[in-house]
Amino acid sequence: MAFIVWALLLFLLHLPTIATGSSAHFGGNNTVRCHPNQAAALLQLKQSFFWVNSPVILPTWQDGTDCCTWEGVGCDASSHLVTVLDLSGRGMYSDSFEPALFSLTSLQRLDLSMNSLGTSSTTKDAEFDRLTSLTHLNLSNSGLDGQIPMGINKLINLVSLDLSKRYVNDNSDISFNESDDEIIFTGDSYNHLQESRLMSLVENLSNLKELYLDHVDMSTNVDDWCKTLAQSVPRLQVLSLDGCSLNTPIHHSLLRLHSLTVINLQSNPGIAVNLFPDFFMGFANLTVLRLSHNNLEGWFPDKFFQLKNLRILDLSFNMNLLGHLPKVPTSLETLRLEGTNFSYAKRISSSNFNMLKELGLEGKLISKDFLTSFGLIWSLCHLELLNSELLGDSGSNLLSWIGAHKNLTCLILSEFDFSSTKPSSISNFKNLRSLWLFGCNLTRPIMSAIGDLVDLQSLDMSNCNTYSSMPSSIGNLTNLKSLYINSPGFLGPMPAAIGNLKSLKSMVFSNCEFTGPMPSTIGNLTKLQTLEIAACRFSGPIPYSIGQLKELRALFIEGCNMSGRIPNSIVNMSKLIYLGLPANYLSGKIPARLFTLPALLFLDLFGNHFSGPIQEFDAVPSYLMSLQLTSNELTGEFPKSFFELTSLIALEIDLNNLAGSVDLSSFKRLKKLRDLNLSHNNLSVIMDDEGDNSSSTYLSELKELGLACCNITKFPSILTRLSDMSYLDLSCNKISGNIPKWIWEKWSSSVVHLNLSHNMLTSMEVASYLLPFNRHFETLDLSSNMLQGQIPIPNLSAEFLDYSHNAFSSILPNFTLYLSKTWYLSMSKNNISGNIPHSICNSSLLVLNLAHNNFSGPFPSCLMEQTYFRNILNLRGNHFEGMLPTNVTRCAFQTIDLNGNKIEGRLPRALGNCTYLEVLDLGNNKIADTFPSWLGSLSNLRVLVLRSNRLYGSIGYTFEDKSGDHFPNLQIIDLASNNFTGSLHPQWFEKFISMKKYNNTGETISHRHSISDGFYQDTVTISCKGFSMTFERILTTLTAIDLSDNALEGSIPESVGKLVSLHVLNLSHNAFSGRIPPQLGGITALESLDLSSNWISGEIPQELTNLTFLTVLNLSNNQLEGKIPESRQFATFENSSYEGNAGLCGDPLPKCASWSPPSAEPHVESSSEHVDIVMFLFVGVGFGVGFAVGILMKTSWINRWFHSAVSRQRT
Repeated sequence: MAFIVWALLLFLLHLPTIATGSSAHFGGNNTVRCHPNQAAALLQLKQSFFWVNSPVILPTWQDGTDCCTWEGVGCDASSHLVTVLDLSGRGMYSDSFEPALFSLTSLQRLDLSMNSLGTSSTTKDAEFDRLTSLTHLNLSNSGLDGQIPMGINKLINLVSLDLSKRYVNDNSDISFNESDDEIIFTGDSYNHLQESRLMSLVENLSNLKELYLDHVDMSTNVDDWCKTLAQSVPRLQVLSLDGCSLNTPIHHSLLRLHSLTVINLQSNPGIAVNLFPDFFMGFANLTVLRLSHNNLEGWFPDKFFQLKNLRILDLSFNMNLLGHLPKVPTSLETLRLEGTNFSYAKRISSSNFNMLKELGLEGKLISKDFLTSFGLIWSLCHLELLNSELLGDSGSNLLSWIGAHKNLTCLILSEFDFSSTKPSSISNFKNLRSLWLFGCNLTRPIMSAIGDLVDLQSLDMSNCNTYSSMPSSIGNLTNLKSLYINSPGFLGPMPAAIGNLKSLKSMVFSNCEFTGPMPSTIGNLTKLQTLEIAACRFSGPIPYSIGQLKELRALFIEGCNMSGRIPNSIVNMSKLIYLGLPANYLSGKIPARLFTLPALLFLDLFGNHFSGPIQEFDAVPSYLMSLQLTSNELTGEFPKSFFELTSLIALEIDLNNLAGSVDLSSFKRLKKLRDLNLSHNNLSVIMDDEGDNSSSTYLSELKELGLACCNITKFPSILTRLSDMSYLDLSCNKISGNIPKWIWEKWSSSVVHLNLSHNMLTSMEVASYLLPFNRHFETLDLSSNMLQGQIPIPNLSAEFLDYSHNAFSSILPNFTLYLSKTWYLSMSKNNISGNIPHSICNSSLLVLNLAHNNFSGPFPSCLMEQTYFRNILNLRGNHFEGMLPTNVTRCAFQTIDLNGNKIEGRLPRALGNCTYLEVLDLGNNKIADTFPSWLGSLSNLRVLVLRSNRLYGSIGYTFEDKSGDHFPNLQIIDLASNNFTGSLHPQWFEKFISMKKYNNTGETISHRHSISDGFYQDTVTISCKGFSMTFERILTTLTAIDLSDNALEGSIPESVGKLVSLHVLNLSHNAFSGRIPPQLGGITALESLDLSSNWISGEIPQELTNLTFLTVLNLSNNQLEGKIPESRQFATFENSSYEGNAGLCGDPLPKCASWSPPSAEPHVESSSEHVDIVMFLFVGVGFGVGFAVGILMKTSWINRWFHSAVSRQRT
């Protein structure tokens, strides 16, 4: 979903329940009449907003009344013109700047902060240059996106400019109004602005005194920001550039801004210099300096503390910054040194800090001596201690020291170990109003003691280790207004006492391990406005009592195993703005009344089991802006009621079972729609130009469109009218012909994700094979088409590139220059030839798949050397030659597939360093070496394929391998068609721990890194006569051993019979002798057994009749004799299973009574008819990695086996 939707959500959830209604009057009185045209403009502006927190927006704004008395409006006393408009924090939404706003040319002060004003298209239409009288402009946290609005740079009278995305400081997004006990949310709808030319913004603003651009993206700014500001805004007093991604070092030219009193440059590591810039001491009037998170180094000058006006100094999280706590008196009110390398002077005293209210320190700074000499800071209200695990034995002393600060109201402790702390030490914190604990070790007694801090209003416990149930004493915190717990250590049920916290306004539980049902007492929290519960382990339905939370604005329950239906009580929550129940097991029909809840803006039911058709409903009135129904089991036709949800911005209903047809022109009333996803249903989407609406401009605001698998045959013509598309998925359709050039021409500056895979496209209309995409471009998927010629590459690196399954024949020689951000690159199954440039090794690819091409030349050794970041390397089916590198260090490989090349030499022993390796396929090469028993120590290895090489010697383990694990998780080992000799040691099979366990779970093999936006497919080929097997699910159940076509001798070890999960066993075309071990009858999962073309003698063991899943049996060309066992399974095998054994008789061979075994005949080698089983390794969003098997079928036994296999899968 587009990030603007989440920005709107954050904004609406973090507003006052009742907006502050102070009016801005300047010399106004009841006799003043504002100008009628300005009153009309203001009323028109009002009409462009809506506010879900109240049925009435700006109630004092009434036609026929004096607009100078309206809330938020101020007029000049003499001219009666509107000079002030302050609508900040009123929770109003508009999808664009109302043009009437810019007709108020007399405005001097304009504040629209903490509202939601739209996105990038909004800023383009703004006409700020008309407001030439403006001196103060505040658009912070107003949901703006894209470039800074045009025209602001022409407001030459500006004194204050604020375009920030401002995160709330003081470690809390929540404050409380002491007078009316009302919760005040101070978060907002964040801006996502960017500026590439700081000079163009400020060059005309010479009167500017305050500049706030926090979190405006300046990563592409080409100007030296210090010199630009010094030259353009000489009167500047306040400079705030927090988190702007500034990329040039701080420069002393900033000193020319001698009037600066506030400097905030935190979170800009690009400004760091080798030594701390001591020229800051030249700002004599400095009151605030914030430089945290900047990688600053060197010694912080002691003289800095002598700046007489300095009140706030924040140097936190500069790990290499050195310094001493000051020894001289200071006026500091805030001092933040956590995350630095500061020390303290032995004779330091807290008397130096008699004004200090806020203090942040590093744990290693604190010792018993420090606490003794430092004393108490009586003015201290806020204390933060980072890395408190470094305190050692000083922990108890620290808690006593903290408890002695009677004015302390906010305490933040990080990494503190409470395991040896007495609960009584917590009792000294009686005056605390806020307690934040991060990464602490908490005991149940300590948790119970926290329940005695009855004056707490805010409690936050994140990533703490508890491993106990939550004590019921938490119910004692009856004054608590904000509760945030994100810790996996809470076990057992959520205590029913949680229902005692009747003052709560915000409650969040995340990643807790609560079990059992959600307590019904949660319905007692009638003042609750925000309830978020995520990634817990509840069971059962959502409690019906939740509908009693009439003040609730946001209800979010994600991934908590909730089942059953949505309780009917929810549809009565008239103030609900956001309802999110994603990733649960909820079922039944979706109540139609949910779509028309009067205040609801966001409805997210993603990833449940809702079924049936969506009932039609009356959509008026509805303010619903975002509707997310992806990945359910919805059926029926697309509901016509959705076409009446005229406020919709995002509609995602992909991955369901909707049927019928949908005409895109039916969305014509949804004029605000920016995100539409109908993919992966059974829908047929009718193109606009196939009807009577080809000239229409519907869906003109669309930015994201998903029509995958929608039976479309050409590019929708509406796309030619859209200039700012960011997401387009037309995969899995029947589109043929050219990829049109307007995709690159119209969307080069906006598109982020483009998926045209699985179509019938043949060519591309491009002027250059360097595609002109912007730096935010992430995904290009052109796989599974019929594209030819040269592969196109985005000129600025994308993250995900898939060109597989086409007919491309070449690529730019220097294509590796355009892979700086790419982590997934697949060009498999094309016709590309030539060498791979060595420069590819300088990329950060996690997945490199060049399989099944015509690449040649020496194997690029660098691809396997120092690959601490690369997970997948697939070069199978090419013509690489040479030897593998011996220097494989810092290995992070999970898959190495070099099957089907011309690699020779020995196996590099350094592969033993690849501890994450799961799949190693070096089959069909020219490797000459002994069996790599040293790979047995790789505990994650599941697939080992070395077939068709020149390996020799015995198979097994060395003396050193006997004591430890040896291939403990191996599922598939294929050593066929080599030159192995000798006998098989019985104890070797005993080491295959994974094969000795039953595995019927069908679990997936999970990689450490999930791979998003598509899947990686790795093929492993096993050959055995007549065997065919298809798994459509991604299972770990397939296990196979193939040692065929070698020169192994001796008897078959009885220990093979202990591999109870084995599905395929192929020992054919060797020189095994002796009898068939009856223990093989214990491998009850066995489906294919091939012992053909050996010297095996004796009778067929009766125990083999226990193999009821056996579909393929080949015992031909041995020296077996006697009667073939009788069973239902053996009756299915034909003569070919036994031919070449003159002494055998019985069905299907002639009856034993008329059969005289002839003398032994020479062993006859028969040609082996191979059947390829192709196993697929998938990696996808949230799916991890696993196997499925596709078959290249070559025998007459396929249909018979397939039907039996399917019937077993169903049972």
